[in-house]
Amino acid sequence: MMPTGIRARETCGKGEKSETRFAQVAPVSQVTRSLVAIACLTLLVSPLEAAEIKPQRFVMPNGLTVLVVEQHALPIVQIQALVKTGSVQDPPEKAGLSNLVAGLLDEGTTTRNATQLAEQIEFVGGALEAKAAHDFTTASTRVLAKNTALGFELLADILLHPSFLEPELERVKKLILGEIIAQKDDPGVVAGKAFSQLVFDGHPYSWPVNGTDETLPAISRADVQAFHAREYLPNRTILAVVGDVSVEEARALADIHFGAWQKGPDPARSAASPAAIDKPVVQLIDKELTQTTLVLGHLGISRTNPDFYAVTVMNYILGAGGFSSRLMDSIRDRQGLAYGVMSQFEPRAEAGPFLVSLQTRNATANQALAGVLKELHAMKAAPVSAKELSEAKSYLMGSFPMRFDTTHKLAEVLCQVEFYGLGFEYFTQYPKWIEKVTGGDVLRVAKQYLHPDRYALVAVGKMGEAKLKQQ
Repeated sequence: MMPTGIRARETCGKGEKSETRFAQVAPVSQVTRSLVAIACLTLLVSPLEAAEIKPQRFVMPNGLTVLVVEQHALPIVQIQALVKTGSVQDPPEKAGLSNLVAGLLDEGTTTRNATQLAEQIEFVGGALEAKAAHDFTTASTRVLAKNTALGFELLADILLHPSFLEPELERVKKLILGEIIAQKDDPGVVAGKAFSQLVFDGHPYSWPVNGTDETLPAISRADVQAFHAREYLPNRTILAVVGDVSVEEARALADIHFGAWQKGPDPARSAASPAAIDKPVVQLIDKELTQTTLVLGHLGISRTNPDFYAVTVMNYILGAGGFSSRLMDSIRDRQGLAYGVMSQFEPRAEAGPFLVSLQTRNATANQALAGVLKELHAMKAAPVSAKELSEAKSYLMGSFPMRFDTTHKLAEVLCQVEFYGLGFEYFTQYPKWIEKVTGGDVLRVAKQYLHPDRYALVAVGKMGEAKLKQQ
């Protein structure tokens, strides 16, 4: 089992965020036919079927929320659990705890060791994985429909009965530490971590999901066991079942494999929200590089913010719209300062970050920074054109079904719709909510949520050449 660094989540625009992921996946040499079948089938869910999503919801006696979407066109089933705990529940001195727990789930249970788990899922050509994020943790399995019962059995086993053996704990910690050390050579990761510390100073969002090389070694087996016992509860878990399975079958299998899971008291949660930056804050990180990585931004919005859809349209025009965005037109096309530049709002349970990121030659870092700030000011100063508004809304509405055009993506979205309390009308109303956004709305949210006068800026590069100045 190795970290692969992939996590999907909705953002105000086109981008997706990455976090640590752990997986047990079948080797091609052993189960080629099953794997090819599942891989091909997951790419064939039609947009029409996606547009007709009608989830069924029920809550089990132990508080487990179960969501089922029947899709019988293809013989595959995705089962995903979302546990309402993540790195925000890590003690500061043991950052990375939730991620370590997730990484150990499929490293052995009280009835199966890691090898047995891998062999069972490999034999049927399936996949079993777990991954941690800031606000939640997910564990999932994907199997052919004929192996649905086995999928339920294995997923329940790793969630309810992980063994957390000391040898596996130490091995996984070493893997994650190796990842953390390797990230120190990646200027984008270095800038991103420093940016989070500036924007979320003192808040749990400030530390990396996978922890640091100082906090991870401090985590003991007792810490892992206590975290799992406290946080992994059925009444704090959402189970999504998507694919060639009936609601009745899903209900029966959930009762068999998750019915004995004992509910518990909701863990205490801090109500503190991230505090906004009130003036420009700059951190310069000197490295022997030919280019400077710039990350500029500030506090953004939460996913439940009523302005989410207007912000999504505004941010598409600003910098999430690829080659059609204002930032790309200015920074890349007209000034030739960077190969790519993007802006992103990453909504979370609390207000997440807004950021603009790019790489440019050391000597042009000041010019690129000035160009970014100019575009932020311009978004706040005047309405967008009718053409910009129309193109942004057309893309966002037209691409919406592609967010859940496989059982895997649909299960992830379904869990998050429930987690954020968006309601199942999300699947039918999202295009209408985007369509309702006006030019006036875009200008209003730009003025409210863009702050080019009080931002965090991180620059990673050869500072002697960049000679960055606060602007």
